[in-house]
Amino acid sequence: MLRKKETNTDFETRSLDAVCINESKLKHPWWYHFKYFFTGILFGIILTKSEVISWFRIQEMFRLQSFHMYGVIGSAVVTGAVSVFLIKKFRIKTIYGEAIDLQAKSFNKGQVIGGLLFGFGWAMTGACPGPLFALIGNGALIITVSLISAIAGTWVYGLLRDKLPH
Repeated sequence: MLRKKETNTDFETRSLDAVCINESKLKHPWWYHFKYFFTGILFGIILTKSEVISWFRIQEMFRLQSFHMYGVIGSAVVTGAVSVFLIKKFRIKTIYGEAIDLQAKSFNKGQVIGGLLFGFGWAMTGACPGPLFALIGNGALIITVSLISAIAGTWVYGLLRDKLPH
């Protein structure tokens, strides 16, 4: 569930779209987390086999030389849109019976600027943040530079967030 952060003045509030709070009260043993580890490994294998982590495929996409990546991304967008529609329409619950509450997001110009920066970084490095770990797992250790840069960028954003346009 998204929360709002209020500033010192009563008339000024700023939405914290990036801050999500897990309100689940369920407690599980430590070994329940292995399912996420194995799911991550499976996801990495799928990314590798579908060539989505290939630097050459990413460059082909940005040079408009191949439909491969556009097809994969388009399929993900359609799958996500249909999934959200079905979750809302049928009020689908989690596997533990908890309600899924999808909050509306507000648009601001910072999202356009952030999207452009994200795209430029993706085009320059040939690596989307999603498969960074799969690339490192495949032996492309130079990608650790991109990983460290992504972490540093996230940290800097956290420091400057209140000073950025919204």
